[in-house]
Amino acid sequence: MNLSEFQNKDVVNITDGKKFGSIIDCKIDPGTGKILAFIIEPFKSVFSFKGSNKIEVEYEKISKIGEDVILINYRE
Repeated sequence: MNLSEFQNKDVVNITDGKKFGSIIDCKIDPGTGKILAFIIEPFKSVFSFKGSNKIEVEYEKISKIGEDVILINYRE
């Protein structure tokens, strides 16, 4: 699977059932080539005036990667 395929999927947080954001990058272990984390840009609300905060979600927090969605278990 290519990174571009991950970027086209919705990321949903299973702790609250809401869409979390979009995958914009990933962190890879150069020694093993394994994905360590996804870098996600959270969706912004119309009422949100904060700048873009990127969040790093460790690969272990990925619950399921489906055809259309990636489920994560993320708590702030």
